[in-house]
Amino acid sequence: MRKPNLIIGKKHIILACLTLILGAAIYMNYAFSTAEQDITSADAETESTEAVNYGDAAFVSTDGESDYFAQVRLARMTSRDEAVETLASILGGGDLSDEESASYTNEAVNLSRLSESESTIENLIKAQGFEECVVYLNGTTANVVVKSEGLVPSEAAQIKDILLTEVTIPAENIRIFEVK
Repeated sequence: MRKPNLIIGKKHIILACLTLILGAAIYMNYAFSTAEQDITSADAETESTEAVNYGDAAFVSTDGESDYFAQVRLARMTSRDEAVETLASILGGGDLSDEESASYTNEAVNLSRLSESESTIENLIKAQGFEECVVYLNGTTANVVVKSEGLVPSEAAQIKDILLTEVTIPAENIRIFEVK
């Protein structure tokens, strides 16, 4: 009987890393789609009674305003962790062709870029004087939730400008929500 070869090579390490990245990408995609649905459903009542002006600011009502941003960030982080685990399990299965592995890896890289962009945009918005904000990107749309005591059009324009300098998204796909 022959002993199995237990030497871990560069290819195994690279495959393990790509699996982990892919897991993160799937988790982030799930998290973003869930978060976007939550934001959309919170604003659905307002949209049904008013004409929609894409890129305009909207008010989001919260009961525990101090905990809102912490809860949202925690939910986003949790969903990203789940995506990482999912990607890792898919890539770790070993039943993937080279094309499938490359596709999952590309998806993981794209989600990683979106995550970095979200963080950068949040920091830039806070640097403009907003106390708190959370950004959700999914590649084609951007949703921004900011804490403000009355968002004026010039502030909404500032937020749009920050988004458009960091990511390539059509202006009509940018939605800004206000939390007081």
